[in-house]
Amino acid sequence: MKKIDWFVIKSFTGPLVLTFFIVLFIQIMQFLWMYVDDLAGKGLEFKILIELLFQFSLVFVPQALPLGILLASLMTFGNMGENFELTALKSSGISLQRIMRPLIILLMLIAVASFFFANNVLPYSSRKARTLMYDIQRKRPELNIQEGTFYNGIDGFSIKIGNKDPETNRLERILIYDHRATTGNNSVTFADSGYMRMTPDESGLIFTLYNGYSYNDLKEENTAIPDRKYPFRSDSFREQSMFIELGGFDLERSDLNLWKSNSTMLNLAELNMFIDSLNTRFSNRREVYLREFETTRLYNRRNYMPQTENRDTIDSGSTIFNADSLYQSITPLQRESVLSVALRNARAASKYVTEKSETLHREKKSLRKYEIEWHKKFTLAFACMVFFFIGAPLGAIIRKGGLGMPVVISVLFFVVYYVLSLTGQKFAEEGITDSATGMWSATMILFPIGIFLTYKATTDSVIMNTETYTLFLKKLFGRFGWKTKTG
Repeated sequence: MKKIDWFVIKSFTGPLVLTFFIVLFIQIMQFLWMYVDDLAGKGLEFKILIELLFQFSLVFVPQALPLGILLASLMTFGNMGENFELTALKSSGISLQRIMRPLIILLMLIAVASFFFANNVLPYSSRKARTLMYDIQRKRPELNIQEGTFYNGIDGFSIKIGNKDPETNRLERILIYDHRATTGNNSVTFADSGYMRMTPDESGLIFTLYNGYSYNDLKEENTAIPDRKYPFRSDSFREQSMFIELGGFDLERSDLNLWKSNSTMLNLAELNMFIDSLNTRFSNRREVYLREFETTRLYNRRNYMPQTENRDTIDSGSTIFNADSLYQSITPLQRESVLSVALRNARAASKYVTEKSETLHREKKSLRKYEIEWHKKFTLAFACMVFFFIGAPLGAIIRKGGLGMPVVISVLFFVVYYVLSLTGQKFAEEGITDSATGMWSATMILFPIGIFLTYKATTDSVIMNTETYTLFLKKLFGRFGWKTKTG
């Protein structure tokens, strides 16, 4: 490999690593912003948070890599153009394609690695991240009993505190309902003051109560007595300790197979299996529905007409008759009956067709989700090449490095790509287009733009030179002003 190749690769690798981690960090911050309510107040251990962020970081890698490549290629060739390195190389007889060649090879390897990452690592990371997030969302919040409201966060208990001193942790007017018997408010404890603390292992809650009463409804043994009584027990105390066992406050880890059928958590082999199975099931159901419709009386009633002179039977076994003549030959009462039956059958047939069509539509939509994920594993990898062929020539044309202009242009192109991809995916999900066309539409639109920009950069085009447009506007306004004076 020549020195020029090493020089270009070294110039590109640094910005690529920097921009990739910047984009990844932004996506992680966006994730935290979206799910801050599910994470806050859960008392999660630090290692759980680190595991969650690490798994979601792996999930974001295929999405962050294309944008990082776009930004890095813009910065690299923009810096080389700004420092006149591209000019020096071109004056030495080295074309832009030759300068880009080592990066094209490098990006091909990165695209292949991105595909294998999306096919092998991403399904497992997505499944683990989704499962962990599901467990965190199910985790009950930390014990936080507020003043003046009933706290129902502990199974079997409803607790209300009239006042709480934050300095001494002294509680006043404590009311505790015990619902563990699931028979109503049969056990109530009231104390004018007390303290609350957790056990050292956080498995239980200990109330130390002062000056209170306990009321308990007792179960009546003989309910057949005419004059039924409702006995209860009342106890008073000066000091009493109550232990409440806590459950559901620890993070319970679910099985990873909980989301094993989700389309985003499958590799190509598993997606192919699901697609084949769903295709077979869709075809079988469609045939069954069609056969049911054809064989039921909703579609065809063969023996509804008696033998009359209006009916002519031909040799083929089919029946030909004149509907108007047949309708006029029956009595008004029979006409009303025939119309009622026909209307009822038409409505039943319409309802049947509507229900089955909706069922088949849902089946097809579920199938398209797996087809979309199948194509997405390739489109995200190929997007690395698309963004490079957009970023590299744009950087060579603009000749501006740093994080200023490249960031603006990168965000603009990425937004266009994201909108096109999202639109194509929606079209594919709704069946407006097939899955392949919908998922590859953004690539088919942007890749020719990249080829065009590469051609313009090779021919030293001034398409992105602001001086070109400034001079054009000056000439335009100058000519307009001359016409005004002469007029």
